[in-house]
Amino acid sequence: MNTSVVICVYTEERWEDIRQAVESVENQTRPAHELILVVDHNPDLHLKLKRAYPQAIVVENTHEQGLSGGKNTGVATATGEIVAFLDDDAVADAGWLEALEEGFQVSGVVGVGGRTDPLWASKRRPRWFPYEFDWTVGCTYRGMPAVRAPIRNVMGGNAAFLREVVAEVGGFHSGIGRSVQGRKSRPLGCEETEFCIRLSQRKPGSVMLFEPRAVIGHKVSRQREGFAYFRSRCYAEGLSKALVTREVGTQDGLASERAHAMKTLPLGALRGVGDALRGDVAGLGRAAAIVVGLAWTTWGYVVGTARLKVARS
Repeated sequence: MNTSVVICVYTEERWEDIRQAVESVENQTRPAHELILVVDHNPDLHLKLKRAYPQAIVVENTHEQGLSGGKNTGVATATGEIVAFLDDDAVADAGWLEALEEGFQVSGVVGVGGRTDPLWASKRRPRWFPYEFDWTVGCTYRGMPAVRAPIRNVMGGNAAFLREVVAEVGGFHSGIGRSVQGRKSRPLGCEETEFCIRLSQRKPGSVMLFEPRAVIGHKVSRQREGFAYFRSRCYAEGLSKALVTREVGTQDGLASERAHAMKTLPLGALRGVGDALRGDVAGLGRAAAIVVGLAWTTWGYVVGTARLKVARS
């Protein structure tokens, strides 16, 4: 099997990040079939990238502005059997592609997601930041499998799908996640969640696989290290989940979230309190952040659901 790697980009402000992402793809132990850079409605950046990377396929987003449109453009451009997505502010380990491709050797697998580790701008993890909420910075979080295992959905910045399957189920839907690559007032997400659930519903028996050997590092800016962003991201996740459940139903749309909220988060809060009793005062901060994060996510879901009901009436 061969793999087309797609990196969606939108701003020259991330030029150095893009350079490092491209370099990490070019240094894979198993070379990519092709590298596709999809530019989100930015003609100047498109021209600059074509000049800087003649070895890559540089195209403009031909769909609606945003991450979903960029991914759909990448899939339409790709010629590989597999299409892998890498965030423009991420760096893939040398064995990333090889591990993703090996995941597709498992029977029934149509999508593979890897492990995403945070690369903190301050060089160290904020002591108050709970591992259970690493998804707020686009990273693998406590509660996900530690070994290769089937999962409901992969995380979009470190994922691969069979190209024909993506087209077969209609690609990624706009209007759920980042419509302007993060330039909206709310840091929305979940476009890959809705896609994976929709794919599984339309193609019963399809398997999404978590492959922890497919590792990337995702850069976390100083702004995203702060509590204000954490809280905003949780609220935005709730809003996005309301849109997801509208598309795929609450049973499938919230199955993983219920398990996370009912088991992983209470254990995490107790762990934080226990850490504090053993002398790690920051454990109280982690416990409090778990409570706040759950509350803000829930509130976002309630608000999002109410807005959808009003819109339908």
